[in-house]
Amino acid sequence: MTYQDNSGTSKGDVAALHNETVHAQGTDDMELVVSRVVKATDDVAVLDLVRRDGHALPEWTPGAHIDLILPSGKIRQYSLCGDTADRHRYRVAVLRETAGRGGSDEIHQIACANLAIKIRGPRNHFELVDAPRYVFVAGGIGITPILTMIGQAERTGASWQLVYGGRSRATMAFLDEIAQRIGGEVVLMPQDESGLPDIEGLFATLEPDAVIYGCGPGGMLKALEDEAARTGRKDALHIERFAADEDAPKAAGQQGDTAFEVELRQSGMVLNVPADQRLGQVLLDNDVPVPFSCEEGYCGSCETRVLEGVPDHRDTILNEEERAAGDIMMVCCGRSRTPRLVLDL
Repeated sequence: MTYQDNSGTSKGDVAALHNETVHAQGTDDMELVVSRVVKATDDVAVLDLVRRDGHALPEWTPGAHIDLILPSGKIRQYSLCGDTADRHRYRVAVLRETAGRGGSDEIHQIACANLAIKIRGPRNHFELVDAPRYVFVAGGIGITPILTMIGQAERTGASWQLVYGGRSRATMAFLDEIAQRIGGEVVLMPQDESGLPDIEGLFATLEPDAVIYGCGPGGMLKALEDEAARTGRKDALHIERFAADEDAPKAAGQQGDTAFEVELRQSGMVLNVPADQRLGQVLLDNDVPVPFSCEEGYCGSCETRVLEGVPDHRDTILNEEERAAGDIMMVCCGRSRTPRLVLDL
């Protein structure tokens, strides 16, 4: 493996360095226990979750995440960053965000061995496609889904490159683990030492048969999207967001929004959604049991099957094919292009 630090100088070879696939593979809540807690950095806690009875956990694929259902009732999503072959352990890494909505802070406060916690999933909206070459771009805690993707690339014999940035080396988790990966090239980009990754340069050298996977801050993802569009390589780019896309259409109150009716087929309820109100809020106000978390269309918790009508997708998860199919939607932020929408709720 070729390993580069922030200056780009080589350190030589380091040895030992849609359909149903995007829906929840296990939709029922499952109680697990924390078997171990390790601090990867001062602000990143790594939790190992196992079944109390020792039985195997549902299978998962690189890019998958699980929902943690916290004692407070908050639901938060975390990418699985362990080994897909390990059927007895889920590993997640939680960045403590003091300016966040309280979920990560709660986890850091309560995380300890033998803590019981409910989860939902795993589900995957960030599937790793088959390719002979991969370029992985990770920013901060965005390294978590990338770790398992690198493992999969190694198993399949694909070539890979990782560009990993963070505020400083001290804030960049899993550096020791990354150093043990073999068969690829790692470029570390601590911002305080070397600035931001050269996204234009990555696309300029991108092989025709290569794909790029990006996960991290919104600014980094926008740079990837802009360069992919400029170079005509949008088909090669796959990204996952940990926050809402500022450029995405809002859930209500946009020019041209109209009121619509939503029928909940399972419960028989029929609700009116005003032009200036979110569908998700209408569901909440009427005590419809939908698991909301981000409420901005990037986490996937509220994915719901559409039985009739044409959804107006305002999430940042579904790809163009899934949007065109119109058989699922994120109800926290989505609307309807038809006067009536029928949901499997």
